[in-house]
Amino acid sequence: MSKKGRILVAMSGGVDSSVAAVMLHEQGYEVIGLTMKTWDYATSGSSSKETGCCSLDSINDARTLAVNYGFPHYILDIRDEFGDFVIDNFVDEYLAGRTPNPCVLCNTHIKWEALLKRANKLDCEFIATGHYANIRQQDSGRYVISKGHDENKDQSYVLWGVSQENLARTQFPLGSFAKSEIRQMALDMGQEELAKKSESYEICFVPDNDYRAFLKHKVEDLEDRVAGGNFINKDGMIIGQHKGYPFYTIGQRKGLGLAFGEPMFVTQILPESNTVVLGRADELERKEAMVRNLNLVKYESIHEPMDNVITKIRYKDAGMLSTIVQEKDKMRVVFDHNVSAIAPGQSAVFYEGNDLLGGGFLI
Repeated sequence: MSKKGRILVAMSGGVDSSVAAVMLHEQGYEVIGLTMKTWDYATSGSSSKETGCCSLDSINDARTLAVNYGFPHYILDIRDEFGDFVIDNFVDEYLAGRTPNPCVLCNTHIKWEALLKRANKLDCEFIATGHYANIRQQDSGRYVISKGHDENKDQSYVLWGVSQENLARTQFPLGSFAKSEIRQMALDMGQEELAKKSESYEICFVPDNDYRAFLKHKVEDLEDRVAGGNFINKDGMIIGQHKGYPFYTIGQRKGLGLAFGEPMFVTQILPESNTVVLGRADELERKEAMVRNLNLVKYESIHEPMDNVITKIRYKDAGMLSTIVQEKDKMRVVFDHNVSAIAPGQSAVFYEGNDLLGGGFLI
């Protein structure tokens, strides 16, 4: 074993994880590459060619890179665990009238656990991923995630659920680099095709990025069961009919199928009565939110109300100044100003400066 130790690197076949693996290899770690097979489009009813981290091409790209640099590479099939947990939750959340966050669940409950389980079998001290984030240990002993150097690529938002136990063995080699620098490193490695690989922002198991078609495929007779529900306004007046509550999300404006003479948005989803509430933009605004399934990262608990916290309610959200108040296993968020389109099921993530305080799911 090398002096730096043995490290298991999650390799999707993309430029980020590939460069991360080579970077660690050149730093003197004994690198073992691992590609996780989470999904295949053959079972999803997609007409598209497989793309992204689960495709055969991506797996082959990861393996070829490992062979070229002389370190081992394995493929781990976790489709059963992934399907049972992430996909079932995805469907259940939409049927409950919420908007799910599958990448957070995958990171927290599937990928990290699968990586560490395999790392233990291979006597690896550490695991590493190609996320744009940083990690350090505080004097208190707790591990803290902070934002990646590249604000446009920062991925700390999707990491709020990773446990302290798992963070203790995790490295993020790309945290101090910009995406442009990583692409240049790939070019310098002679990996021109890798450097030019496009990124996918789609959910890996939703073909064509069409979650409505995916739900119809997964849930028998769903379309017939939920068709013909009512659109109502805030006063309860029926103002039209919709195609079924699971096919709408908070803040949605397009695709309502009706004209109202002014912009109207989905402000609330009521699954029990198959009802979707519509309203003007100002009716989407809220000053407070509650967050469940709380996981704190920087501190074990937050005993007193904490102000000047930046709270992000979606991945590409700039964040809003807020005060957070821990109430047992939940967090109350009071925003300094109204925020729009708080969607139950999405993640709310809290920051103190660049440090990730923690996060949870919006209620």
